[in-house]
Amino acid sequence: MTVVTRFAPSPTGFLHIGGARTALFNWLFARHSGGKYLLRIEDTDRQRSTKEAIDAILDGLSWLGLDWDGDVVYQFSRAERHAAVARQLLAEGKAYHCYATPQELDEMREQARREGRPMRYDGRWRDRDPGDAPAGVKPVIRLRAPQSGETTVVDRVLGSVTLQNAQLDDMVLLRSDGTPVYMLSVVVDDHDMGITHVIRGADHHTNTFRQVQLYNALGWSTPEFAHIPLIHGPDGAKLSKRHGALGVDAYRDMGFLPEALRNYLLRLGWSHGDDEIISTAQAIAWFDLEHIGQSPARFDVAKLTNLNAHYLREAPAARLLELARPAIETATGGPLSDTARDRVARGLDGVRQRARTLVELTAGLTVYARSGAPTPDAKAAALLTAEAKALLNDVAGRLEAADWTELALEASVKSFAETAGMKLGQVAQPVRVALTGSTVSPGIFEVLAILGREESLARLRSAAR
Repeated sequence: MTVVTRFAPSPTGFLHIGGARTALFNWLFARHSGGKYLLRIEDTDRQRSTKEAIDAILDGLSWLGLDWDGDVVYQFSRAERHAAVARQLLAEGKAYHCYATPQELDEMREQARREGRPMRYDGRWRDRDPGDAPAGVKPVIRLRAPQSGETTVVDRVLGSVTLQNAQLDDMVLLRSDGTPVYMLSVVVDDHDMGITHVIRGADHHTNTFRQVQLYNALGWSTPEFAHIPLIHGPDGAKLSKRHGALGVDAYRDMGFLPEALRNYLLRLGWSHGDDEIISTAQAIAWFDLEHIGQSPARFDVAKLTNLNAHYLREAPAARLLELARPAIETATGGPLSDTARDRVARGLDGVRQRARTLVELTAGLTVYARSGAPTPDAKAAALLTAEAKALLNDVAGRLEAADWTELALEASVKSFAETAGMKLGQVAQPVRVALTGSTVSPGIFEVLAILGREESLARLRSAAR
């Protein structure tokens, strides 16, 4: 059997973190098994589905590197196929027309509310003669679900769960306007697309019992199910925007690398021993359904940030420079000169040792790309006292005659500090502010060497003024 999985988002908003993890698990299981990973856009909610949301989903999946096989399937375009299946069940006596009015359904809901139970359709048109239908009421088509016995779902994550059929009612398949409902569309699409494994969020678990009944009525093989526990915030509450429940595009804008986000999402609910840093190749080789946990995972932006810092240190230099270049050019007001490119490239390794995101990396590299003194941030500006400015002028004078290598520059500044009766840090910090505009940077001797004699002295003297 060839494994076929699918990711089936509704395009009513961005690709959120939970959806991205579901897509990742489906992608990994298919790649691990040598199967196919398909993409279906469930755009049947025409009022809320937008092209912008579809584009955001496709863009987010592409950025994450979760390439799908074949063409994207758009659910709405298959509505007639879904409706035809409902009519087939009707012709076979496995479904029936229901003429219950909206008022009657409201009364059922009110009675269920008074009795403290879930609303269930009472089957009043299940065996009734359609000739009794009230005038002017367009019927829906309902599934003739089993009223006795039980339905069991064997889940690869949650285990075997059984529900008494008496707890389920005859669900609507086709609305009175002839449009299919979501539950019918999902089953028909999964069958027609040859889906063998449905891997999705645990919030869909209760739907599975009705879907299994529909598979049985149609005489179709049921796929294997694996329902992934939801993601919570660090405090154990349902994940929300305050925890970081943003779209994948937001994490890209915050400077996270796709491989870091993939690694982090993989570890949200799945484990491989004590391994935390897992490459994509390892993930494909190791991924299985048996090691998905049953408890909700907790999303922690701090942990994601730390993981991202590791991937920044490991990424090829050429790739990081290309990723950082547009933002650097925006910050400096245009294309980089050959000199600026050379400084940025030489400064990369020192900057990325301290950067946790691409945003921080870009800010650090921009120091090398600029010509002229940087504007210090508030904390740095506070260090430029009158005494510090005089000190910078003296340091510039001392360095003017120095050999422009890291070792020679370090020896010169240390000698200056000793002669002035100061600690090295008392000299180094004002120099750092003058060169970078910040109180945090790579070593100042590295910065001096990369900026070069002319640029470094100009910045020191500008700050001294």
